[in-house]
Amino acid sequence: MSSTSRRVRTSAAVVPADGRRQNLSLVLQTLRRLGPTSRAQLAREVGVTKVTMSDLVAELIGKGRVLDVGPDVQAGPGKRATLVDLDRARLLTLAVDLSVPARLRAAVLDITGEVLVREERPAAVDAAQGRGVDPAVVVELVRATIARSPYPVLGIGIGTPGLVDRHGTVRTAPNLGWTDVPLRDLVADATGVPVLVTNDSDAATQAELSASPGSEDMVLVHVGRGVGCGIVTGGHRVAGAHHAAGEIGHVTVGTDGGEDCPCGKQGCLETWLSIPRLRAALDGPDGRDVVEIGGERLGVALAPIVAALDLSEVVLAGPEELMAPVLPVLERTLSERLLANPDFPISVRLAASPQDIVLRGAAALVLWDQLGVV
Repeated sequence: MSSTSRRVRTSAAVVPADGRRQNLSLVLQTLRRLGPTSRAQLAREVGVTKVTMSDLVAELIGKGRVLDVGPDVQAGPGKRATLVDLDRARLLTLAVDLSVPARLRAAVLDITGEVLVREERPAAVDAAQGRGVDPAVVVELVRATIARSPYPVLGIGIGTPGLVDRHGTVRTAPNLGWTDVPLRDLVADATGVPVLVTNDSDAATQAELSASPGSEDMVLVHVGRGVGCGIVTGGHRVAGAHHAAGEIGHVTVGTDGGEDCPCGKQGCLETWLSIPRLRAALDGPDGRDVVEIGGERLGVALAPIVAALDLSEVVLAGPEELMAPVLPVLERTLSERLLANPDFPISVRLAASPQDIVLRGAAALVLWDQLGVV
């Protein structure tokens, strides 16, 4: 799968060869959008003949992707059309969220994004002391989750901190204590199921795109144990030359030093802003100062990105009770550092649906990879 996920149109069929796979995906997309639909209506929506649609539906039924669900009870007099729908019970994905190393999470989700099964594993980690997460814990978590799935899964999507190459190898993830971990191959060999590994912030960005279809040009900042961001321009996620676009957590912000970071530097953005830091601070007397400093440093890091790419939205994803206090600080800092455009003011907001955002995004990427459905 390409590292840049694009929005798929729900109509406008294409012609043979590559066109057939595209048309099959368009049928699935349309059924996901409309629910139970007749073959005739599907043909109109996708833009093919009724004969071609019958052939496409027959192939999808044979593959276990769709099924007949009975006659159209809303139809008028005369012969009622038989409706088809996605075989929603069987179109399942398994998603893994490694963004919080101390609490690794996995879930089985259906095609609507509903979580059917959950599993968690504690994985105490102190990357600064050379003790990282054992990849075998991730493999065991996946095996345990897949064993509870009511049906076989289409694929496995894993959202992980750090840099991930196109082969699914985690090149470096300081918060996990990983260097060159072939995560895709480890999980695929253990399960025999297609595996997709992506950066956790990219997964979160895909989930936000699904929840906010109007967002075409934005940067989503995912705050967990660390900080990362996903960048969207023209409705496309940006991968970068080395699949590392948005890896801002280990950018040094400022020239005044700061705390030691597991990556070996001082004053990285995520030493100023992270869920553990915010949670601890907001329970103490220095909470407001931590929020102010963290929000300001984030704004300093984001302002050049927003200006260079002419983005219209900045979205914060993380626990709402921790992100809400950061939001006005970030908005103020960006306002102070960006040239104002009165016709198109920048929107700074919280994620539309932050719950399980990495899990949902990883699952969505599997659906795109396996079915061409987003």
